[in-house]
Amino acid sequence: MNSAHSSIRTTGYNAPTPYRSAMRSRRVVAAPRHEDRSISSILGKLLLIIGILAFCAVAFYVSRGYSMYSEAVEATSVGAMAEQIEATPGYTTIDKLPEKYLEAVIAVEDHRFYLHPGFDAIATGRALINDLKAGAFVEGGSTITQQLAKNEYFTQARELERKVAEVLMAFDIERSLSKEKILELYVNSIYFGNGYYGIHDASVGYFGKEPSELTDYEATLLAGVPNAPSAYAPTENPELAAERQQQVLRQMVKYKIITAEESQEIAQAA
Repeated sequence: MNSAHSSIRTTGYNAPTPYRSAMRSRRVVAAPRHEDRSISSILGKLLLIIGILAFCAVAFYVSRGYSMYSEAVEATSVGAMAEQIEATPGYTTIDKLPEKYLEAVIAVEDHRFYLHPGFDAIATGRALINDLKAGAFVEGGSTITQQLAKNEYFTQARELERKVAEVLMAFDIERSLSKEKILELYVNSIYFGNGYYGIHDASVGYFGKEPSELTDYEATLLAGVPNAPSAYAPTENPELAAERQQQVLRQMVKYKIITAEESQEIAQAA
């Protein structure tokens, strides 16, 4: 009897051991889950705060940019801006400009010119990625319409609010003018270096001829100058101007405006 009773007691005493071990095991596993929830909660709050701050920053710059745009368009309407450029001595209408020159400008400055409403999200996104990679402003992403807006209404300062104002003004210009007129105003107002503003002065100043008389070589050379006039002016840095012209020709080949063979012929026609 004692032996049996002892056996029962022993069995009864040992039976709960696996249960207690399991409970201890579950308690050990439960603690990290609680900590994970706490970390997730903290991260979620941090992301929310960052999101709110980012929204406030965007709202701030959009508001300032809109104010800048409103003041600019109130001072000078799009129609008045166009009339001022058209009144410039030597103004050349688009039908008197070489087709190759216009194609070169679009290829190197804004190849989606006829597709976007004044702002090109694809080009801007690509430029932003390249700028982040370089850690500096190496690519602008501005459309021809944006460049016209910037040149005629705002400063060249790289400020976010100015960029917002520029985009809003570009939308306004696109609503008011045709694509052809925008391109015409652009090439008649941009700076070509050496004191030359507009394609007429650049053509006469650099080559002694009217824009309609430009050769394909001269046209593609001039198309690349406004990107950095002080560097690419043919009379100042002919080697850099030639390198820039090669960039223009590569873009024209890339977008199937000309063939590689035609590109070589143009470059060799100097």
